[in-house]
Amino acid sequence: MRYSVILGNLGNTCDRFLSSGYKKDEQKESLWEQVGNMPEVSGIELVGTWDVNPETLREVTHNLEAYSLECCSIIPDLFGQQRWGKGSYSAPDADVRKQAVEYTKELVDAAVEIGCGLINIWPGQDGYDYPLAADYLEERQWLLEGLTECAKYADERGVKLSLEYKVKEPRTHSYLARAADTLLTAQATGFPNVGVTIDSGHAFAAYENVGESVALLSMFGEKLFHMHFNDNYGFWDDDMIVGSIRTVEHFEMLYWLRAAGYSGWYSMDQYPYREDAYGAIRSSILYLKQLEEIIDYVGMEAVQELIRKRDAVQTAEFIRNHLLGKPGQQPS
Repeated sequence: MRYSVILGNLGNTCDRFLSSGYKKDEQKESLWEQVGNMPEVSGIELVGTWDVNPETLREVTHNLEAYSLECCSIIPDLFGQQRWGKGSYSAPDADVRKQAVEYTKELVDAAVEIGCGLINIWPGQDGYDYPLAADYLEERQWLLEGLTECAKYADERGVKLSLEYKVKEPRTHSYLARAADTLLTAQATGFPNVGVTIDSGHAFAAYENVGESVALLSMFGEKLFHMHFNDNYGFWDDDMIVGSIRTVEHFEMLYWLRAAGYSGWYSMDQYPYREDAYGAIRSSILYLKQLEEIIDYVGMEAVQELIRKRDAVQTAEFIRNHLLGKPGQQPS
């Protein structure tokens, strides 16, 4: 598996209760060093304005070479600037919508320059908060038009766009909220270079079974382009250490990623507010690696046969035998 990390996740993290963050601010170079020193990691994700812009491309290229990392994705900052407060691609203001498209195109150009083949689009401010306060048809049309223009520009330059969905936050309702509506949007652009990113925590919060979502995107045109991993309780995007809450679902998720032939990156996307960031993120990677080893040991055919039986009792026995193990022993 190819593992990657979002650079900013290793730095200071803040929330609405503590805007200064829970840790000391670190120099950007320190964050690069931490990623470079994580043995399992060969990829990095960068956020526009935070990590990469036309002025920092030379520095980014130098760091990628110095730490032997591949930039697997650039994430446009369509959520953390005041101008996007009422939306980016779907903003009521046509000038703001134009800015969102032009900004995305800038990052497509940046991606080409540093050898990155994917723009991961999370339009977090594109949605609404109150009933009777949004024109769903008009705003979804604006969203589609903006994404289509970006898709055409990216396709001409050999870059993919991957749409990341999230059911809520920062808006109470997001236009890209679930796997299915995001798949429809990707298909509606008419461009083959547009697909979907599953963030496991976003999917859990939407009451999705991620294994099913992986299968769905595989079934309708191999549209799963990218994966983000974290964990939560299902009510909020807590961005916790992978496997700290859900084990069986992650095991099934990894099975379906293999079964679907997913060949993209396994990228860690967490917000370790109070934890040691390096330790928390590496723990997630090691957890996924161990689940992968269990799949190797058991065999894909055995898991497939279990699923075909559709017997919850036998599934429970499988979980006890292979995911829990006996006290004092590693799982078999």
